[in-house]
Amino acid sequence: MRIALNYSMKKVVNKHSKVIETIMNHLKGIISRSDNLNNEQLRELVENAVFESNYIPIIDYNEITEIINAIFLRVSSKYSILSKYIEDPHINEIMVNGYNRIFVEKDKQIIEVDNSFYSADELEGLIRMFASDVHREINEANPIVDARLENGYRVNGVLKNVALNGPILTIRKFANDEITLEDLVKNDTMPQECSEFLSDLVAAKYNVFISGGTSSGKTTFLNALSSAINSDERVIIIEDSAELKVSQIENIVHMECRNANSVGKGRVSMEMLIKTSLRMRPDRIIVGEVRGREVIDMIQAMSTGHDGSMSTGHGNSIKGMLNRLETMYLMDTQIPIYSIKSQIANAIDIFVHLRRDSGGKRRLIEVAEMVGFDGDDYNLNYIYATNSDGRLVDTGNKLMNCEKLLQNRCEEGVC
Repeated sequence: MRIALNYSMKKVVNKHSKVIETIMNHLKGIISRSDNLNNEQLRELVENAVFESNYIPIIDYNEITEIINAIFLRVSSKYSILSKYIEDPHINEIMVNGYNRIFVEKDKQIIEVDNSFYSADELEGLIRMFASDVHREINEANPIVDARLENGYRVNGVLKNVALNGPILTIRKFANDEITLEDLVKNDTMPQECSEFLSDLVAAKYNVFISGGTSSGKTTFLNALSSAINSDERVIIIEDSAELKVSQIENIVHMECRNANSVGKGRVSMEMLIKTSLRMRPDRIIVGEVRGREVIDMIQAMSTGHDGSMSTGHGNSIKGMLNRLETMYLMDTQIPIYSIKSQIANAIDIFVHLRRDSGGKRRLIEVAEMVGFDGDDYNLNYIYATNSDGRLVDTGNKLMNCEKLLQNRCEEGVC
């Protein structure tokens, strides 16, 4: 849903972009030579610079305040005009589509905000700053950066030489508080009985794969499920950009992928980390998200004694996710599709699928047990499915492979 706004700030910035840029360049030198200016001093400095500039005669009286505010926002925070959206706890995603189109996701609605960068170069400067903060390099030869900030926010930036509508910047914020299974039940993501069922499976070391579309809550769900892991286990977490927060495990190793440096060296891929994790004596391996050939190593890890491993992936349904896993597997191997399907069926015990509805609500829509592969197709046993009213309900099917539960404990009615 898009909400119409009064674009006064945006119009002023676009109209007087040269004025703002010139005054900004003038102030940078002054501010760099000043020590620890507070906000009141900064605003006074900006006001004086605006009123003393040669541009003041061409600025309408009712635009002066907006120009002062526009410049103050830029000099008072390292994140420039985005600082107010980064600090807003109700905003969880910031999307900049070119220098003069800024969208945010606030309270599950996507809105265009009344603000704008004054040029593509200003926006690219901010993208480069984000990259340098995490020791990444971004330039025309390497025009994409995907990184995690110290505060846990994930930043993706694309320079204008590959983005047709100008530089692109996307910032995804993550809550500092851990989301629990109880929270997901309260948020109506799933019913209580499903939460208890999945918790029992995780505790009993079933291999679980979580699928869903972009921003459907896969990582949040995986983080919540991990709370069912026994606290005395050794857990290895591998992610492209670290997002998971598992606090109850003491014996934990958390590894993150790394891009190559400016001369093409130093890259650490997810498949490299999965391979090395097998030599770390893990009880479980949690892979944040599989996107490519690392799926082979993930499947091998799940199939070779690391029960209770979990991962996530992009898919539009459980069956669609299975097709994607096959495709990713084929990216780096020539073995027959029959063998691939057989390995996937032997590795993953439980599939969980999430979807974000039109209102922004994230819901669990199906849970299925992988019964096996019959030589032609997968045999799936759907334990929970969505009914005609859009509610997740128990299908009445019982879990068929109960060995792991019986080795631990089997709740009455689960098997």
